[in-house]
Amino acid sequence: MKIIKKINQLNKYISNVSNVGFVPTMGGLHKGHISLIKKSKKMAGKTLVSIFVNPTQFDKKKDFLIYPRCLKKDLVKLKKAKVDFVFIPSANEIYFKKRKRKIVINKKYKILCSKFRKGHFEGVLDVVERFIKIINPKFIFFGEKDYQQFFLIKKYFSGKFKTKIILCKTIRDKNKIALSTRNQLLNKNQMQIASNISKKFIIFKNQIDYKISNSNKLNQIKYFLINKYKIKIDYLEIIDK
Repeated sequence: MKIIKKINQLNKYISNVSNVGFVPTMGGLHKGHISLIKKSKKMAGKTLVSIFVNPTQFDKKKDFLIYPRCLKKDLVKLKKAKVDFVFIPSANEIYFKKRKRKIVINKKYKILCSKFRKGHFEGVLDVVERFIKIINPKFIFFGEKDYQQFFLIKKYFSGKFKTKIILCKTIRDKNKIALSTRNQLLNKNQMQIASNISKKFIIFKNQIDYKISNSNKLNQIKYFLINKYKIKIDYLEIIDK
């Protein structure tokens, strides 16, 4: 496993590799990330994983500062997963060149996370485009958990690059919580609440009748969760993907 920090160093290793599978991460690796790596190893000749906590996709500075970082543990997991290359660039390395054109997301896609996290997806699209240009992978892998992210990446980059954008299924723990690096920031009680909420959604999903409006049922669940767990809900919607 080669650990690389500079773009010119990366080019020396992958310039002659035509079948690279790329798994972009912000570290804090879990079984969801490992599932993406396994998919890459099946489809590609070589697998490259990046670890880069991208500052431009955080709408709040505090969120960026407290984002879980555990590089030593991540490298142990990547070595065990038999990854070929690990790219750990600095922000200066990635953002050395300024963009010629600002990324603008169509108003009709400014829903869900895009509505409530200002600049988040613009930052995601920017960094993904930079990585694709640097690496030129044959495949790039994303989790279904972040479906809006996948949708926008596919919308903006399909046809622009030869890289194939691959969607991989959500991985959940035994309590039905979708695996996420940010789960490390939750205490035991919060994880139990997250589990209860997730199970409630799964039951509701199985009860949805797509021939009729489900807005009343959705509102019932929304107010139940707000009152029971004293939480704030930014959005809760049924969306045609």
